[in-house]
Amino acid sequence: MKKKTRRDFIKISAIGVGGLALANPVLDWVPSFLPKEKTPIDESKAERTPTICEVCFWNCAAFAYKGADGKVQKIIGNDSDLHSTGRLCPRGTGGVGMLYDKDRLKKPLMRVGAPGSQTFKEVSWDEALDYVAKKTKEVGEKYGYESIALLDHGTTAHHFEHLFKSFGSDNTAEPAIAQCLGAREAGFINTYGAGIGSPEPTDLRNSKCLVLIGSHIGENMHNGIVQDMSIGIDRGMTVITVDPRFSTAASKSKYWLPIKPATDLALLLAWMHVLIYEDLYDKKYVEQYTYGFDDLKNHVKKYTPEWAFTKTDIAPDLIRKTAREMANASPAVAIHPGRHTAWYGDDTQRTRAIAILNALLGSWGKKGGYYFPEKIHVPHYPTPHYPEPKWTWKDITKDKYKGAFTGVTNILIDASLPDTKLKHKIKAWYITATNLIQSIPDQEKTKKAIQNMEFIVVVDTMPSEITGYADVVLPECTYLERYDYLRTTRHKEPQIALRMPAVKPMYESKPGWWIAREIGLRLGLEKYYPWKDLEEVLDWQLKQVGTSLEEMKKIGVKTFDREEALFLEDGEEYFFNTNTGKIELYSTDLDAMGYDPMPVFKEHPQPEDGFYRLIYGRVPMHTFGRTINNRFLNDLRSENHLWVNPKVAKLLYLEPGQEVWLRNQDGVVSSYPVKVRITERIRFDSVYLPHGFGNKAKQMKTAYGKGAADWELITKVLIDDVTGGTGMRSNFVEILTDNPNNEEVKA
Repeated sequence: MKKKTRRDFIKISAIGVGGLALANPVLDWVPSFLPKEKTPIDESKAERTPTICEVCFWNCAAFAYKGADGKVQKIIGNDSDLHSTGRLCPRGTGGVGMLYDKDRLKKPLMRVGAPGSQTFKEVSWDEALDYVAKKTKEVGEKYGYESIALLDHGTTAHHFEHLFKSFGSDNTAEPAIAQCLGAREAGFINTYGAGIGSPEPTDLRNSKCLVLIGSHIGENMHNGIVQDMSIGIDRGMTVITVDPRFSTAASKSKYWLPIKPATDLALLLAWMHVLIYEDLYDKKYVEQYTYGFDDLKNHVKKYTPEWAFTKTDIAPDLIRKTAREMANASPAVAIHPGRHTAWYGDDTQRTRAIAILNALLGSWGKKGGYYFPEKIHVPHYPTPHYPEPKWTWKDITKDKYKGAFTGVTNILIDASLPDTKLKHKIKAWYITATNLIQSIPDQEKTKKAIQNMEFIVVVDTMPSEITGYADVVLPECTYLERYDYLRTTRHKEPQIALRMPAVKPMYESKPGWWIAREIGLRLGLEKYYPWKDLEEVLDWQLKQVGTSLEEMKKIGVKTFDREEALFLEDGEEYFFNTNTGKIELYSTDLDAMGYDPMPVFKEHPQPEDGFYRLIYGRVPMHTFGRTINNRFLNDLRSENHLWVNPKVAKLLYLEPGQEVWLRNQDGVVSSYPVKVRITERIRFDSVYLPHGFGNKAKQMKTAYGKGAADWELITKVLIDDVTGGTGMRSNFVEILTDNPNNEEVKA
């Protein structure tokens, strides 16, 4: 029998006030607050509150409308917002389901009993916060405050980053860097001296050609980009999609290139070869703005379309035809950088290739290509200087991953292992708004690190797998119930956007800023919190930029004038923030760090007979596993399906809708079955499984046990040697028609 460990999935006991499981639900599936006759709310009579959607990271500005009963009934986009242009995606309009989710965390919880008791009790905020402060002090005084790590996501992270810097720790990281943005940003920084940021500064409304490399626009529902892409298509933009799966974007494309997985870099290098050796590149742009062209020309000479065909399965004439299509559109062409870019362990070099292609086509800083985004500087509220940490994430990361530019989650987890070889150790975790069990590959390593922690506190709105491993669970209120720092992201025009509470926090949940501040005060950090509430901070900040909290409560979004040009003029002098002052086709920084200065194709493992590459992705109505329990969104998609090519289905005698199980190359089996979808839209050597399903947290009653979890099956991780990012697309699965979880099958 498996030994019970100290931290296992959450079990709410009846100790104390009565237990979370006994709390009354806010609403039934048919929401009691909606009018029975389903008449639309009269917006002219309803109370309107500005907010910023946090159902996904796109953070669209919106207005929440309340009925006469004071309950939020509708959320619509803010017409002035460049992120949304007044339109919200299905997730944004369904945000009210997050507010009224009957399964949300309602009261602070503390683990009780001896280690392994697996029970929690409801406690007061004072008891919970006093305990968090006490344990933070104990760990900080024993090992140094640097030994406490913050693993975070979302806007709540900013409040806790301030807390951590106040007590002397800079060991913060979010999974999105290692898995999505790290390699991409490093690739572009080492080419242009600037990263991409969010939203991606692609001028798709004016593009003549858009190239997508494994980027599932329309399924990941990046709102503004989806709208821009739609407008571009209406204006005649050509779309080229490179993907082993016929995605939604592929269905809108002139060319679909069903590439053999793990060979994308071969195609990118072959495209460079065609552009250069057929004299299709933008000669004036390359001559004026780039460094290392002759080196690149010699480098890609061997990477012919015929060579690439042997790697990618893409015919040479199609490689040439698509390269010419891009050249004909130049400079109004965008090779999209993607967002989830950690795939095979050489991901910085693959995104470098994308950056180089854009340079050859002259699209960086050009209309229809990439614009120069701007943001307004909003000053920080005055506080003393933070204490200087004795060590930071850099001391355990930069020796090996020299291109890392921020904390890397998996490295901090490595430093949390009992047998870590790193010179500094992590002894406690704060976790905010991220479910590490789902979001970090290699569950067993994460769980091993958890067992070694002296203290874990989780701050979130919902119970999930990770809340079950906490010593203390602190219930944060949803974005519709709180203030947060201003949204100041870069865009075509500088904008600020306000989030304010549409309703008071329900139950005993609290805003993230309040939680962080209360912990800070208990740690004796009053000088870093010289304000009584976030409204005071926001009003001060807004007055520094020429507005006020009173004005922003009315308009939600304010736009400012640009200081720099949106695009480069033809022949305009421009200095890039690189060693040479130019776009570096040959990267001097990568060369100095000991990496390949230009991308080099490397072979990657392919599945053995009987196995298929596991490809995962998104569905447009969900954000990872964060929204699966939202009943409005769950009604649109409650479970995932396994995409299987008809040839494979015939070989394995599979039928549409049949339940199957998956077993990966390391013998890990999916806990729950998944239904088969037989389709020509996936290559024969791969299967596709949407991410976020197969939840194991029983407290999420709507989502529990529905579909198969791709995150269970990702046990092989390929680390990007430049940034430390976690490539997860080298896992292979076999399809099982009998339930391997039955005892008789196991025997």
